[in-house]
Amino acid sequence: MRKNTKIAATAAVTAALALGLGACGTDSDPAPKSDAGAKADTSKALVVAASPTPHADILDFVKKNLAEKEGLKLEVKEFTDYVLPNTATETGQVDANFFQHQPYLDDFNKKKNTHLVSVGTVHLEPLGLYSKKVKSLGEIKPGQTVAVPNDTTNEGRALHLLAENGLITLKAGVGTDAKLSDITDKKGLEFKELEAATVPRALNEVDAAVINGNYAIEADLKPTGDALALEKADGNPYANIIAVKKGNEKDARVEKLVKLLHSDEVKKYLEDTYRGSVIPAFGTAAKS
Repeated sequence: MRKNTKIAATAAVTAALALGLGACGTDSDPAPKSDAGAKADTSKALVVAASPTPHADILDFVKKNLAEKEGLKLEVKEFTDYVLPNTATETGQVDANFFQHQPYLDDFNKKKNTHLVSVGTVHLEPLGLYSKKVKSLGEIKPGQTVAVPNDTTNEGRALHLLAENGLITLKAGVGTDAKLSDITDKKGLEFKELEAATVPRALNEVDAAVINGNYAIEADLKPTGDALALEKADGNPYANIIAVKKGNEKDARVEKLVKLLHSDEVKKYLEDTYRGSVIPAFGTAAKS
């Protein structure tokens, strides 16, 4: 059993309310100046918010096998959504987070007026199309329903996956923020927009669903074996990152964590544990 701290619902509500009160400025508000990185007490544990799988699992591996040798105390707090890890990092409830890719972070900063930055890429979780009702792309027919994540970047990502596999046609030149209104030919399909974490639970209710890699793994789906279609790794902008509040990039504890996450030991752990479902992305520049 993990010793990581799970965030209770009441704490989640408190964090959400704190963001609502603290992030009411306009997009033109300057990022707050911070010298926290320079003054961070390296004797204190680095607290990192993370999705349970694979992010917290990866951090647990680092904590149990690598951190002590580097003089790093690491505490992992698990979150099961895509909002609270960022708000907790912005308000200082945690020091860093590990759950998202750069396009999502860019969109979040813009919409929530947060000031978070990436300090390094770690891995890619290929987005996939799954079904419990059909066994191939060719069996997906007009009149059937496909569930997609409802947040801006992951919905766009999902629609591009469907377009690349011939299930829909998108407007020419539409980017990562593609939405349902950008579909020029649905080819008879219906779409159901759901919060990303809940999409796997909808598999019994829809004909197919586009599911984020971490949620697929949590639902005991094997992306390399179960997906009807899977994102390609080459040139993919969706590598998952470690993010901190701007000004904390040089926190020595953060630098140690990134160094360990980019180690040969973590690379081997990812390859041996996930066998293609989670792909190392060390040194890959995240694109906006």
